[in-house]
Amino acid sequence: MTKTLILDTNVYLTDAQSLFSFGRSNVAVPTIVLDEIDRHKHRQDTAGLNARTMNRVLDKLRSKGSLLHGVPLGSGKGKVFAAQYDPRYMPAGMDQEDSDNKIIAVALRLRIEGHDIAVISRDLNMRVKCDSFGIECYDYQPQQAVKSVENLYDGSSEIVVPDELVENFYNDIEVFLPDQKSKLFPNHYLVLKSEKDTKKTALCRFKNYETPLQKIYTYRDIWGLSAKNKEQKYAMDLLFDKNIQIISLTGQAGTGKTLIAAACGLEQVLHNTKANGGYDKLIITRPVQPMGRDIGFLPGTLEEKMLPWIAPIRDNLEYLFGDKTALQMHMEQGIVEIEAMTYIRGRSISNAFMIVDEAQNLTTHELKTIITRVGHGTKLVLTGDIQQIDNSYVDAVSNGLTHAVEKFKEYSISGHVTLYKGERSKLATLAAEIL
Repeated sequence: MTKTLILDTNVYLTDAQSLFSFGRSNVAVPTIVLDEIDRHKHRQDTAGLNARTMNRVLDKLRSKGSLLHGVPLGSGKGKVFAAQYDPRYMPAGMDQEDSDNKIIAVALRLRIEGHDIAVISRDLNMRVKCDSFGIECYDYQPQQAVKSVENLYDGSSEIVVPDELVENFYNDIEVFLPDQKSKLFPNHYLVLKSEKDTKKTALCRFKNYETPLQKIYTYRDIWGLSAKNKEQKYAMDLLFDKNIQIISLTGQAGTGKTLIAAACGLEQVLHNTKANGGYDKLIITRPVQPMGRDIGFLPGTLEEKMLPWIAPIRDNLEYLFGDKTALQMHMEQGIVEIEAMTYIRGRSISNAFMIVDEAQNLTTHELKTIITRVGHGTKLVLTGDIQQIDNSYVDAVSNGLTHAVEKFKEYSISGHVTLYKGERSKLATLAAEIL
């Protein structure tokens, strides 16, 4: 029997094309889901965009036939049909006004009518409810570049090598890495450990098996910052490499990913000329998602609306500049920009050092939109903690940052570093680990 699926509203708000993702299965669309989609269409974020797109998709399908009787979704696919809510199928004791309960009632009606029914929902509570009524229910997992966070590429590793190889590396003799059992990607960082004495080590960057291992330059006093651990050294090495166009830095709060990126960006904007590899401006942006709504709905001028949203970015920049006046002066001159992501979408950004903070709150679509705004000579740095997500439409494996780490790891113009060691107070580090 052909499966009949009911997609929860949150699935459509995550992926407007999800309707076409289930092969030959049929898709029932409860009218309550249509109502919920319509309520989200005025939002100015990705969920709103997906709501509007979904309305257009259904309207296009409607032009091919009656949704009441079912419209084919395409070659090799099932059909989509509208499903009416009937209160007679609402289980006793459940809130009859609750949207999730109405969807469950539709599922129960279709099951009684002979459909092999299953519900797809991003909502954990909805999945639990369905299970309590014996309804199959699954999470929707769109565009997952990796199955679990444990399998996410971390950008560095340790290997044991012959002692001679470590000696040659320190004596500036070209060293080529022997073929490894596990695949290494371009710009992968290595700790070489001597097989004779594992305390004898060397840090290097791997590019490919035809290129000698590259020494890592130790940058000191970059706007008052110096690398405090090997991962921060790796990050600085990438951030100062003009050949690397996209960098991702992940790690929990306090590991220094955003502060280091900002310091390296300022150094290359203010202390390097364009002729010797510098950038024209530093741009820092972050998703508005953590605030729970678009800044257009907040009171006040644009600058007043953005104050709570940009506070963490300003804190980092004021720390580097040493005072608010210097930062404000550079912002007024257009050398430093703190921009709402909504306004990044319409720009073409050339020869800039651009940081996207809290990138784990981006969907893959939002990230793609940002990357396609990057013009000639711009370096894009993505920072974030994939374990600290505020966007209800993504998770640790489906967010844009995770997607970028996995999709770009095979390309020589990209680099990734996972920072592990917290460099704030002991309390902040402990809290990030245990709370």
